[in-house]
Amino acid sequence: MSDQALKLLLVLVVVLVSLAAGRPALRSGSSDHQRPALGLGEAFAGGVFLGAGLIHMLGDAQAAFDREGVDYPYPMVICGGVMLLLLWVEHLANHAAEHSRGDQRIVPLTAAFMLSIHSLLMGAAFAIATSVTMTIVIFIAVLAHKGSASFALGLELGRSSFNSVSAWRLFLVFVAMFPFGALLGQSLSNASDAHPLVEASISALAAGTFLFFGTLHGLASSPMIQRCCNQREFVGALGGFALMALVAIWT
Repeated sequence: MSDQALKLLLVLVVVLVSLAAGRPALRSGSSDHQRPALGLGEAFAGGVFLGAGLIHMLGDAQAAFDREGVDYPYPMVICGGVMLLLLWVEHLANHAAEHSRGDQRIVPLTAAFMLSIHSLLMGAAFAIATSVTMTIVIFIAVLAHKGSASFALGLELGRSSFNSVSAWRLFLVFVAMFPFGALLGQSLSNASDAHPLVEASISALAAGTFLFFGTLHGLASSPMIQRCCNQREFVGALGGFALMALVAIWT
């Protein structure tokens, strides 16, 4: 199977997993009985994102800038800037939700926006991966996140004051962002010969979202903070990080 055919197949898997995980939650708009499994999935995804962002994507981006003789640590600045931007957006959303006087649309709108941006950058990072191993690494990270993220977003939209059509449209935008990001990344990758730092910049951007969603996303309720005393879920986070560290042996 060619590299492009493999990536197309994996993109299809991601889309199907997103729909399968989010559809029941979106239709029911309730149900907390799956939250323990959701928490474990979030914790594992957090560990995967932390490892993928630090060990793979950020390191690869910095190495590319070093090869081009760029002394300034642009990948670190880009990565940190993305993390701070997403943190700022999340703070604004939380503040707006606290003063929304019953408006149940702000939180799901913000969640859909942030998860869509994250999916877009993940798709771009996935498309520019130059090795099968790196493709699988990003695929694992995406898949670990998509199930829990789709379910959580489906719950938020189902419980909101959006009608069913609007809720589905927002959810489908989120689902479509990953394949759209993959198309965008492939287009930019084709220009990498003329602009060798394009791929490295995308990796740095994606690393920022990976690290944010692995650590700061959800603020006090994030898996790395709220669930650090839950041994099962914290072991899940450690397992995700260890998996990325192990994969680094072959990349």
